[in-house]
Amino acid sequence: MIRHLNLNDTEELLDIYNYYVLNSIVTFDDVALSLETFKDKITRINKDYPFIVFEENNEILGYAYGSKWRPKPAYKHTVESTVYVKHSVLGKQIGTKLYTALLSQLKEQNYHIVLGGLTLPNDASVKLHEKFGFNQVAHFKEVGLKFGKWLDVGFWQLRF
Repeated sequence: MIRHLNLNDTEELLDIYNYYVLNSIVTFDDVALSLETFKDKITRINKDYPFIVFEENNEILGYAYGSKWRPKPAYKHTVESTVYVKHSVLGKQIGTKLYTALLSQLKEQNYHIVLGGLTLPNDASVKLHEKFGFNQVAHFKEVGLKFGKWLDVGFWQLRF
């Protein structure tokens, strides 16, 4: 089931996120976040944006949220989307279910543009975004360094 974030979810969400911090290039964090730091982050996001989780058999298998794109007032109708799925359940359409619900909520809240930032290469995330009608609008070369490798970042955009 998909439901809104509860702060009691923090530890399970952090476990999902820190796996990607330590084992992948999908996030540019390179040190595992502490429980306190992560709780502050999700509390701040949840205050102003949709933050949802996918739960099955009392286990959180993924989460998604919207967040501020840039701080200047003219950007207030643009939001960035984020989705993470527990690595052990990838390929079960959980990301698709989360994105369906998140995009619906963002549209209801009258956002005009949704942006997805992706470390490249990342075929699964590209396919997910394009399935929902996102189009690639930017490709920044070698803007991040992780695991000793320069990484590109692309941005995909959806207009409601």
